[in-house]
Amino acid sequence: MSEKKAQHKRIMLKLSGEALMGSLEYGIDPLFIVRVADEIAELSALGVQVAIVIGGGNIFRGAYLAEGGMDRVTGDHIGMLATVINALSLQDSLEQAGVHCRVMSALKINEVCEDYIRRKAVRHLEKDRVVIFAAGTGNPFFTTDTAASLRAVEIGADIMLKATKVDGVYDMDPNKYPEARQIKQITYDEAIRKKLAVMDTTAIVMCRDHDLPLKVFNMNIPGEMVRAVTSDNIGSLVVSGE
Repeated sequence: MSEKKAQHKRIMLKLSGEALMGSLEYGIDPLFIVRVADEIAELSALGVQVAIVIGGGNIFRGAYLAEGGMDRVTGDHIGMLATVINALSLQDSLEQAGVHCRVMSALKINEVCEDYIRRKAVRHLEKDRVVIFAAGTGNPFFTTDTAASLRAVEIGADIMLKATKVDGVYDMDPNKYPEARQIKQITYDEAIRKKLAVMDTTAIVMCRDHDLPLKVFNMNIPGEMVRAVTSDNIGSLVVSGE
């Protein structure tokens, strides 16, 4: 029996679409998504209620296409559909791992997933089902980071976990600057003032105003997701106040 103990009862996990590429240059890496599903299954076994928002950048990014001339609203709607593809893929992997899972979409796609209804989402979580929120907020011009913050507040999550390619928040981009230093804890106001690329400002303000802590961790390290929920020593923590 695992001796690990979760520090949070209900979490919001923010996954980027790019994370699902794993070692590939495009699409979904089957080996990587299975590992992600296995780690989520381990969290569920620890009694953690897991909600997930997933991006679609591994398939389509509306903002980039808008720069090339595509209508931004159209591009964002296509990007929302890409998140549905990722959500259904993750749902399949979770179910193969023995986890009950529901995909809820902000856009009406009743043939493949449920509509997002807050009370129903909370009920799914209370029944220990993993809930994946797809299609962002359902509105153009809002990122999936903002969607994750919004859904986290709506469902009463204890913390939001943001899976990234680095092991926390840094004072500068560690991929460009070898001298970059990790910041173990910082406030949302400091992150905004120092223009640190934690999340977009709308998402940060929503977390700050609703006193929702954020933990940033490295998704590429196997087992780090579980450790982020069971240990204080993993990643960086962003909080509303000192």
